[in-house]
Amino acid sequence: MADYPPFMNAYGNVTKILNKIKEAKTPDRFSHDYLDTVLGFSGGGARPFIALAKRIGLLNTDGTPTSLYNQFRNPAQSEQAMATMVRRGYRELYKRNEFTHALDESGLSGLVVEVTGLEEGSNTLRAIVKTFLNLTAFANFELEPVTQVDDDGAGDEKGSDRQASDDGTIGRQDQVGQLRFSHNIYLNLPDTNDVEVFNAIFKALKDNLLR
Repeated sequence: MADYPPFMNAYGNVTKILNKIKEAKTPDRFSHDYLDTVLGFSGGGARPFIALAKRIGLLNTDGTPTSLYNQFRNPAQSEQAMATMVRRGYRELYKRNEFTHALDESGLSGLVVEVTGLEEGSNTLRAIVKTFLNLTAFANFELEPVTQVDDDGAGDEKGSDRQASDDGTIGRQDQVGQLRFSHNIYLNLPDTNDVEVFNAIFKALKDNLLR
């Protein structure tokens, strides 16, 4: 199957589950049992939410909540956190249009067709568009974005303890014997379009924190 942007066929559940997440206590691990028993979504249509949540950075690959999960539950940071997750999960759309979230439904549908090659009017196209719109209803893209740096326990194939992804997140793991230490770095990025400013910030991180 093609690697489409994140979506749920039962996209109406996106809004319902996110509202429940805000209300419920943060779990140690967000499992199907948690989704079913604690949040009350027992139908099969809700189960794909976990895969969606991992792709946008709400959950780590092992199902543990990320820092963005906690920020999303914080009313003071919730909208910024969701904006960060949307940009992360739909980065291929944002590569084509940095204001993807500002498109109307028709414009968004056209962009998804352009990026994915999907047929106009297909159920998958509709599910991608509606899932995106339901997520962005929780986001504010005008506020200063938050940056997620989370360790999900997955190393790269070379076993490096230094990780940098193309969405601007940077993380490091140190292991001593059977102990594992994780470091989270949070960045409040300045409101600027000057690339040199960001280059200087990440160079300083590399030189001083990731040695």
